[in-house]
Amino acid sequence: MARVPRTAPALPMRLRRIVLLAATICLVPATISYMGAIDGSRNVGLGVASVEWLRSHGGNGLASQVENWYYTLTAPSKGGPPLRSLPQVGVASAGGQAGAYRPPRIRPRIHPALHGEGVWHAAAAHAGLRPPVLLTSFRSDPEYPRFVAGVAWIDSAETHLVYVPGLAEPPDIANRGPAEVPPAKRKQLVATFNGGFPLETSNAGLIFRGATVAPMVDGIATLVEYRDGRIDIVRWHSGNRPASRVWFAKQNLPPIIDEGRLNPNLSDGPQWGATVDNAIRVWRSGLGVDRRGNLIYAAANYQTVGSLAEILRRAGAVRAMELDINEDWTSFITYRRPGAREPSNLLPEMLRPATRYLVPDERDFFAVYAKGGVGR
Repeated sequence: MARVPRTAPALPMRLRRIVLLAATICLVPATISYMGAIDGSRNVGLGVASVEWLRSHGGNGLASQVENWYYTLTAPSKGGPPLRSLPQVGVASAGGQAGAYRPPRIRPRIHPALHGEGVWHAAAAHAGLRPPVLLTSFRSDPEYPRFVAGVAWIDSAETHLVYVPGLAEPPDIANRGPAEVPPAKRKQLVATFNGGFPLETSNAGLIFRGATVAPMVDGIATLVEYRDGRIDIVRWHSGNRPASRVWFAKQNLPPIIDEGRLNPNLSDGPQWGATVDNAIRVWRSGLGVDRRGNLIYAAANYQTVGSLAEILRRAGAVRAMELDINEDWTSFITYRRPGAREPSNLLPEMLRPATRYLVPDERDFFAVYAKGGVGR
């Protein structure tokens, strides 16, 4: 008697089809979202756009772990042959207007000092006797003598700082604007720089034009603009309700320098945002304020959060915050001639082009204008 072949029960096969169909349906929104993130409308590559999409859709831990592994495997070695020269920054030695304050030269950490090390230069040609932005560079770590930090000093009396929302960051904001420096304002543009972690990464707050965009968090380092135009960096203690005198405030992680003292948790405390570990050496940027209320920006490759804080303190910062990390986001750009002509990165090895903020950008950033006729 012939044996009849056995067939799989109909119900399990039907269940598998239902599960497969349900999974496919669930993937459709994610696929549409991902394709929208990489459609080329933002000025980043496929890899960066993919990582950013993953972070914003629950994969931040995975992306951070992969980054940690990569940077650990590619960590630089100490020592190495000494540098013979530093990258040229600025266009001329900063002169001085009688009675105008100028920051002191940054004392080199490695001797003998290289030519021009720690010496301030005007960021633009024909900037007059009181240039609004000064630039310098110096070797920031004797154990890594080939690392060069770039530093910018911004005269608060001669400039006005403006926050510019990007195409994607912050995500929920009214009247986003062009996400670039408006052509009509470029005549007085003197510098631009990166705006710090996305809100979803920093888990911190934002006030824009007097209105709360994201809830403020006490104890977080905050760049504040008051309605009278004064700029400061403070440890926020005002709760979620902004004071009436606050026009703008953006938070980014705990302070790295507070009243002249380094944060004691820089080396072994909490991570500085849900990104790479604070001891991993990567591109890092930070912003500080000196005793006179002038801003100090610093950036360098292969930095820990602690070494970044040391750079800013050595440059004169008494309060400071970390901004962005990684080569994709760290930018400080000056313009050597009026009209945003001859844009130049603070350090030549910065990855993003010097024209970055003259076209729409995905991230928020800051524009620095010479005072006179530039509105908020």
